[in-house]
Amino acid sequence: MESIYYVMTFLCHRNCPHCYEDRFHPYYGDELTEVVGQSRANFARIIDNFPETMRFRDAVGVSQRGRIILAGGEVLLEAVRESVLYPGLDQLDAKYDGDVDLIVQTTGDLLTDRIVEELLAHHVRTISVSGIDAFHAGLEKESAREALIDKLRAMFERHGADHHFFGANPDSWIGKIWPRGRAWTNNLSTATIEDNFCNGWSGGLKFLDDGKAGAEVSVEPDGKVYPCCMKTGLEIGNLLDEKLSAILARLRGNPVYEAINAGAPQRMGLAHGWSEAKFLERSKATKPDGTAYANLCVGCDAFHRDVLTRSVGLVQIGS
Repeated sequence: MESIYYVMTFLCHRNCPHCYEDRFHPYYGDELTEVVGQSRANFARIIDNFPETMRFRDAVGVSQRGRIILAGGEVLLEAVRESVLYPGLDQLDAKYDGDVDLIVQTTGDLLTDRIVEELLAHHVRTISVSGIDAFHAGLEKESAREALIDKLRAMFERHGADHHFFGANPDSWIGKIWPRGRAWTNNLSTATIEDNFCNGWSGGLKFLDDGKAGAEVSVEPDGKVYPCCMKTGLEIGNLLDEKLSAILARLRGNPVYEAINAGAPQRMGLAHGWSEAKFLERSKATKPDGTAYANLCVGCDAFHRDVLTRSVGLVQIGS
């Protein structure tokens, strides 16, 4: 694979209004014990079922080293940092004998000099700060975002840490906001039917092409695998049960997943009575505030809900 986006925990210290996943939020008491326990219990088994190699061939056929992005939620929170993230990083480094780029994604506000040192000691190549946008509390003003960037950049430079910054800004790839989770509830997605999230990075495009450039899947703390970061209505398999290579092999040739792989979700139902016109019609929705909305992700959800069913833990075509 070129990339695996591994959400190690649903635990987060924020409740951002634009978040695509309702399960990313603070937890307390028994719920905290449960969500942290899930991550601790599953990460080693999940990593065991990652590909045997994280090498891929670029557009001209040259072998390149792939990446694994470890994220949350907020994976730097104390409850999971030392008991899940650090041993997971060590396991990944050992599994691939260092032949993989390990990236930790964080909102950035929990970073300290000590944590940066620890991340580097646990084989992290790049620290990716994803919270640089006005949706994050305390960063509503541009001056506040610039101050955080300056603070973190100085910290990274002190330790020689590779890094980059991004956020849900209007000119970015996620600027129009995915129609999911709290972002949907809060009417924040500005995407239209022309905005094909599937046909791009972290969408479903090329997810089946393991060993080639562009191949990426998303993995959850419970082992569920999805062809895109935003997640389809049903998982494509579970890494607690089988290897990622077996999951992908099973889906090749299936017209539903080949359409997603081609970045053309409107074609996923052609073999099952859903014309492109029907898919586009089912891509229409009404936002919670009553305004009309249309996006291909809505059609994908409808198709998964109405046509696909779960059977023995695998996604199969329903009757």
